[in-house]
Amino acid sequence: MAVVAIAAELVIPAAMATPAAATTPPAKFIYVANTQSDTVSVINATTNEVITAIPVGRNPLEVAVSPSGARAYVTNQGSDVVSVINTATNKVTAAIPVNDYPLGIAVSPRGTRVYVANTQSDIVSVINTATNKVIATIPVGHHPFRVAVSPNGTRAYVTNQDSDSVSVINTVTNKVITTVPVGRNPFGVAVSPDGARVYVTNQDSDSVSVIDTATNQVTTTIPAGRHPFRIVISPNGAHAYVTNLDSDSVLVIDTATNAITTTVPVGRNPFGVAVSRSGTRVYVTNLSSDSVSVIDTATNEVIATVPVGDGPFGVAV
Repeated sequence: MAVVAIAAELVIPAAMATPAAATTPPAKFIYVANTQSDTVSVINATTNEVITAIPVGRNPLEVAVSPSGARAYVTNQGSDVVSVINTATNKVTAAIPVNDYPLGIAVSPRGTRVYVANTQSDIVSVINTATNKVIATIPVGHHPFRVAVSPNGTRAYVTNQDSDSVSVINTVTNKVITTVPVGRNPFGVAVSPDGARVYVTNQDSDSVSVIDTATNQVTTTIPAGRHPFRIVISPNGAHAYVTNLDSDSVLVIDTATNAITTTVPVGRNPFGVAVSRSGTRVYVTNLSSDSVSVIDTATNEVIATVPVGDGPFGVAV
């Protein structure tokens, strides 16, 4: 299959209390968006076997799971909607119209909002999960790709591919409060568990930018192999995992030293990456192998390869 080409610790005022996060149960299933199959594969995290494939919209790209695990949200680039999956029944219960070419998606820590980066519209859609309606649209940079929300829910960070920047959104006002220059062609974005740092993969700079969220400035740039695409941070904040699309590998970065500690070979054209809530497993979608590699984080070795649908793109736990 051809590779799909695709165009802090925060200082909070006393009046702004940090919202309590929803209770997060252990994840039993892994959700994979298969962009050429128009499905989401559901993998049993215990057996590493696909238990079902859920039909969604056209060309699903990314998936995010609510903190409670009760819902999965899927961006469908070909139909400009977000599919809402009831994870108890593995059925789509709603299709929410958004804007042109929805790609990145993230759920707020309380599960009350979903943020969608619409790549061709240069906006982020904000969805109220109680009503499954878009309640705000936020102009950002050119070609927004990915979005991540801070652990306290007060900021959202959006990578803008053609602006070489990250937009920082105040989620209370739904306004961009600053724009941070990063490397060339930024794609992936992840926030550390303490909210103090944001990590951004720069595809054409072959690097990861580290942003201090107190100052909204890049403090470190880490060399990161060939075409780093997605990034995820371990639950304890000790490691970052980066997919290298052109190297068929995953880099493991020690976040204390910002040094690469190991490189894990996976399938062809690794793209999406997610870490289990326990931090013991990392899941990697291999776009051209139609599979998911399962990495044991204690040994940094692949312990299973799970066949999924055609063109697996995003993955979520």
